[in-house]
Amino acid sequence: MISKFNLGDKKYFERVVRMQDSASFEGNNVHPVYATFAVTRDAEWCCRLFVLEMKDETEEGIGTFVNVKHLSPALIGETVLYEAVLEEENGNEVNCSFTAKVGERKIAEGETGQKILLKKKLEKIFEGLKK
Repeated sequence: MISKFNLGDKKYFERVVRMQDSASFEGNNVHPVYATFAVTRDAEWCCRLFVLEMKDETEEGIGTFVNVKHLSPALIGETVLYEAVLEEENGNEVNCSFTAKVGERKIAEGETGQKILLKKKLEKIFEGLKK
């Protein structure tokens, strides 16, 4: 693992809300707006941008937690800007906070965590679950 960031460093990700990002369950569209599960996916991705630069080719990141407060809807076609802030690097743990905005309107905020582990260790963990 390469420690190359400082606490408070930021990463950004933009998502133009697509129909496949809307609130749909079992093939039924509930609302034509950005679903909480899609917000969560994109928040985790934004924070993972740190991990992508910290892991080496023998390592991979794996999520440890996500906490999302979905504050306001975003419509199909709107652009959501995510800002992830590195809050903690503790050994192989990388924890971030994030905000998501459409213009000046905050639509979500929260925290995510990931660990960076050797790929071989992850394979052993996954293999052990099959028994």
